[in-house]
Amino acid sequence: MDFNTLVPGKAGLAGIDADALLVVVLGAKVPSSIEGPIGSALAEAVAGGDFALKAGQLLYAHRVAGVKARRLAFVWAADVGAKAMRRAVTAGVALVKSGGASHLAVAVAGAPSPMDAAAAEALVLATHDATYVYRATKPSAPSAPKLERVTLVCAAAEQPDLAGGLLRGESIAAGVALARECANRPANHCTPTYLAEQAEKLGKSHGFKVEVLDRKDCERLGMGSFLSVAQGSDQPPKFIVMRWMGAGKDVAPLVLVGKGITFDTGGISIKPAAEMDEMKFDMGGAASVLGTLRAVAGAKARVNLIGLIPACENMPSGRAVKPGDVVKSLSGQTIEILNTDAEGRLILCDALTYAERFKPAAVVDIATLTGACVIALGHHRSGLFSTDEALAGELLAAGDTALDPAWRMPLDEEYDEALKSNFADMANVGPRAGGAITAAMFLKRFTAKLRWAHLDIAGTAWRSGANKGATGRPVPLLARWVLARAAEAGRGEKPPKPAGPRQASRATRTKKS
Repeated sequence: MDFNTLVPGKAGLAGIDADALLVVVLGAKVPSSIEGPIGSALAEAVAGGDFALKAGQLLYAHRVAGVKARRLAFVWAADVGAKAMRRAVTAGVALVKSGGASHLAVAVAGAPSPMDAAAAEALVLATHDATYVYRATKPSAPSAPKLERVTLVCAAAEQPDLAGGLLRGESIAAGVALARECANRPANHCTPTYLAEQAEKLGKSHGFKVEVLDRKDCERLGMGSFLSVAQGSDQPPKFIVMRWMGAGKDVAPLVLVGKGITFDTGGISIKPAAEMDEMKFDMGGAASVLGTLRAVAGAKARVNLIGLIPACENMPSGRAVKPGDVVKSLSGQTIEILNTDAEGRLILCDALTYAERFKPAAVVDIATLTGACVIALGHHRSGLFSTDEALAGELLAAGDTALDPAWRMPLDEEYDEALKSNFADMANVGPRAGGAITAAMFLKRFTAKLRWAHLDIAGTAWRSGANKGATGRPVPLLARWVLARAAEAGRGEKPPKPAGPRQASRATRTKKS
């Protein structure tokens, strides 16, 4: 889908050549800036009670006399901010997408101040979200909307800023789409090998290096904790390393670590059967790392970004790890596995230790880690844990700006007492109370050499019920954070040239199982 800006001509909105025109209306009365036949149509609808100037109001009209666009739609918005724009555009696109429109123009009327780049970015993300259709394993799914082009109508002075917001939105939307496509695939399709293949494909298309470590590589490194989770499955584990090097070699990278459990039965501590199908989404952290790499590489950001994905299945079998087993992590610390369903932290801890070799500026791990976080925060905000005030502040700000919010949770040292073990350096679980916090405290034990934050996305990575499916979160938060870092470090510098397909292919290496 293409996004661009347009300054209307003398005929105003009525003269815009598009298949559909969506007018976002602000204020408590018909804006005086809407003139001619469009203004008349809106005033008549308000007077007749067909459209009220309040939240949730939509109006569709076909072939309005004097209006060049065949389809005309109105939607009310509270203001011109990103959040209101996202809601308005989502509703407006839903109104016109089922028709034959391939080109949609969007205009804002009645705004007391100009739209900013964040609102333009929100427009792109809302449009992609409203038109997304999963088809990979569902041939009978409805046809994808015909919408191919979206034009944001604006004043000439607004164009440069809004065009930049649209470009950033397109990069982030592509990352969100990749994350959703990976997470929505069933576990018999999205295996650890599939995730590795997607990483390789992304590296080839966007010119960055990808390395995939197999079981023997992980054994040589000493990743005993990661491999203990993988040992119950016939699917071979993969440890995926992606390197986008958009800045100088001497610039410390940011590292993202994504939990890649492609299906979680709970292992020997098996889960209840109800809703276990949703455990295909337990690789949402891995999907978000892939999506963020896609967004950052697509934007050709001047930043060094490493993506680490420990990927495996958690299955019960005669080989599976048992409650009470003790394993040795890559850090050398030993872990008593009291509950095999607390497996995400067991694969993340080895990945966090592995991240030390990059001497990173900061490390963020992302995981659908605990049901306790869902109980604490519901499905609106992700849980954020960090002992680094500055890093936590950056991530919270990025989430708020990207409309992908998080909430900071405590890491008081008293919570660490729950992880004591008589038979190892630590247990992998504590009591039920404060489960999201003790999970983060477990990970904290492997971050002494790192500036670290942890995002628990168990409540935000997917939706249940009639609208079941992956959300692509927290790609917007992570992409915004990384791009902000890039902008701060490289203002005024030209972006790097992307590698061509041949160069990218040489930069991609895979160790086969």
